[in-house]
Amino acid sequence: MAKAQFHKNQRVYVRPVGTWAVIERIVPQWVKDMDEPLRIHYDVGLGREFAAKELETEEVSALSHLDPEMEEWHVVRVPNKWRSADECAGHPVPGTHPVVVTGSHEGGGWRVPGVEYDMTPDRVELQAKVIAAAPKLMVLLQRVAEYARTNGENLPDEIMNVAGDADMLLSSIMGPQT
Repeated sequence: MAKAQFHKNQRVYVRPVGTWAVIERIVPQWVKDMDEPLRIHYDVGLGREFAAKELETEEVSALSHLDPEMEEWHVVRVPNKWRSADECAGHPVPGTHPVVVTGSHEGGGWRVPGVEYDMTPDRVELQAKVIAAAPKLMVLLQRVAEYARTNGENLPDEIMNVAGDADMLLSSIMGPQT
């Protein structure tokens, strides 16, 4: 069952398009013999209907939360320009190096200089995997911290310490949580 998260004439940021728009129409998808709609989409006048997870309100900044369904960071392999596969046979994947794509286009993201990769390829490979997993790790930290805030009296001290560390890390990344 779905409930509308936005209302008509509300201004929203349309993440897949990268622009602001106003909701023109709420489009529920009904199923026979159900009291509530199965899904709700929003028509913002951009040629197709968008799901709620693709929209964001003005009050919510882009970094206040990370939705792992929307943040699809991933590691791609690109060819080495500075060395052939034979010259770097000891690397984890000879002839290539990792690039973490953090946007919707393959061109955006994190890269490492070739010299740095040559010095510590295993370390750079690990960094790439950690960076690609960052949105999901942030959501996990948020869930741990929130669970501890709401169920603190029922949790052991060790878990509360871990939750406190999670909260401090989140605060250092995004500022104090409200």
